[in-house]
Amino acid sequence: MTTAAVLTAAGSGSRLGAAVPKALVLLGGVPLVVHAARRLAASGVIDLIVVTVPAASVGDFRAALDVQEWGAGPGGVPLTLTVGRASRQGSVAAALGTLSPDVDVVLVHDAARPLAPSSLVRRVVAAVHSGHRAVLPGTPVADTIVQVDAPGSGPMPVVVANPDRAALRIVQTPQGFDRALLERAHAAAAHRAGDEAASATDDASLVAALGEPVHVVAGDPDAVKITTARDLAMAELALAEGAP
Repeated sequence: MTTAAVLTAAGSGSRLGAAVPKALVLLGGVPLVVHAARRLAASGVIDLIVVTVPAASVGDFRAALDVQEWGAGPGGVPLTLTVGRASRQGSVAAALGTLSPDVDVVLVHDAARPLAPSSLVRRVVAAVHSGHRAVLPGTPVADTIVQVDAPGSGPMPVVVANPDRAALRIVQTPQGFDRALLERAHAAAAHRAGDEAASATDDASLVAALGEPVHVVAGDPDAVKITTARDLAMAELALAEGAP
């Protein structure tokens, strides 16, 4: 099987308060996107990486990743850049359109999860190779979770349900898919891709919307998403403590 990884890196980073695209923000002196690409490559199970980037920053990303088009990226794995779209969903769809016909397994990963370890990448790919056509990593929920009534129903939300946290998982990336299934899921939801507010926040939810099963493998505490300055500070601490 030929396995490609789509690495989404077209976000603005506005919530992080950065002057550059989020994926170019430095973590331990290295851009987030480079951390993520290195860990994908080091897994030994990725044959190529497609990075979705902002149109205005293609040159900056090429310099950060030190590649030419379809050149050897981090770890010697072929890497190319493609311009992102108005939403993450649209960006992934654009990246899928660049893949050669021989690619049959696709991972979708976020540069905003730069410390997701190579062992997690291997775990997801192994699950897809074993016949599970849609796989996501998930970690257990530690806190008590409640469901509240609909927004606007009153000045203060009211608890309407207490889900059993043992049956809940925090969703992470990379997520892995049979390519044909992922393309079908994106085609079915293409009408949502042009609007960030209506678009899907991850690819597994698009597959689930088709009625297809999505399987869960163990996630990893280092695969947390960086959204705020505090998240970045916590990632700096994890890196200093030896995150793989």
